[in-house]
Amino acid sequence: MPNKNGRLVALVASIAVAAVAIGAALAYRQGPQAAQADAAPLSGSPSPISTPTPTPTPKPSVTPSATAVTTPKPPAKTPTKSGPLKSKVNLPKLPEGRAPQVTYLAGRTVRGGPGQDVKVPGSADILEVARLHQSVLAVVQKGTDTEMLTVDSSGKVLRTTPDVTGIVTTEDGLAAAYVATRRSEQSAALPGAVVYAEQESVRKLDVPDIWDAVPLGYLNGKVYFRGETAEGALAWNLYEWVPGAAKASVVKSVPKPSAVSDDGSLAASLVNLTDYNSCTNVVTLNGGKRLWRTCDYQVVGFTRDGATAIGAPFYRDGYADGIASALDAKTGTLLHEWSGTFRQSVAEDDQHLLLLADTGPDSPASIIRCSTVTGACERATPLATGRLAIGS
Repeated sequence: MPNKNGRLVALVASIAVAAVAIGAALAYRQGPQAAQADAAPLSGSPSPISTPTPTPTPKPSVTPSATAVTTPKPPAKTPTKSGPLKSKVNLPKLPEGRAPQVTYLAGRTVRGGPGQDVKVPGSADILEVARLHQSVLAVVQKGTDTEMLTVDSSGKVLRTTPDVTGIVTTEDGLAAAYVATRRSEQSAALPGAVVYAEQESVRKLDVPDIWDAVPLGYLNGKVYFRGETAEGALAWNLYEWVPGAAKASVVKSVPKPSAVSDDGSLAASLVNLTDYNSCTNVVTLNGGKRLWRTCDYQVVGFTRDGATAIGAPFYRDGYADGIASALDAKTGTLLHEWSGTFRQSVAEDDQHLLLLADTGPDSPASIIRCSTVTGACERATPLATGRLAIGS
């Protein structure tokens, strides 16, 4: 590919979460009313405001008139959201909140979500984690390749699956889908992928003619994944597979997919992709009807109910994102934008995002919780060095 497309290739590579070598891939509570990044903890209640009791003022004597006159009341105003739409996260000054309510990795221990803490054995770098029933799935580095460990609640490895690069799970944690791809010793993508679906048993599908396959969701009994149509292609397809079927089908109404919603209603499609910019359409997953378009953000996910879209910068290249945002998934209206250094942005529930934040490479990091309603944030994990990631 000509050198003039170098940054575009970097952008496409950053979109593909299957590039796990960089390790980027890995409840409901009412937030405070002030939309400030260093406001009171999300779990706290506003302090009561003391109001002095007014001294009664004597009413003058009024002679009633023969006809009572009624003064019409002004119509009630519709309450509007107060506070800024954008805020900067001051990570060291954020208050402490409760731990993440989804699976996450701290050091070599998988925490959060249903089930007890589980330590992943060995010393290999852990790239991604998820929970499945009472087990933990962990993608680890193996030389220039990867493999997935299935670990029971005691920390014993039950099974290894070669070349797995990405995992998605259902909301109830009872089923998982994962994709295996391979790369050359020079880290070039090799053709072909194996797509797995695991529930009561493991089923798999060989897909020989795609590159850089990435799982996007396991919803309504179907596995959704994307893959490039040729090596280094600047276009990729969305595929739908019913576990047990002999082949996957292409969802032609959603070109260049970047995300699908867990409720099965929406998808994000990168319709424009240039060296330094991108535009995203949010469309219906069934039929591809366009609901809205943004060239200010790149839509990379949705909350579980599909009501809120998660936005990243329109151009993504480098160590981390400089902003994260929440947008109304029906209209594209900005709900809030946070600026900082964010390596992951994941929905915790329908009203909160979890952001893996730090202040730069090798600096202490924290998973922070931010309200999509108020914009306020808190630290869900202490500031610490070492491996930290939000799971699937």
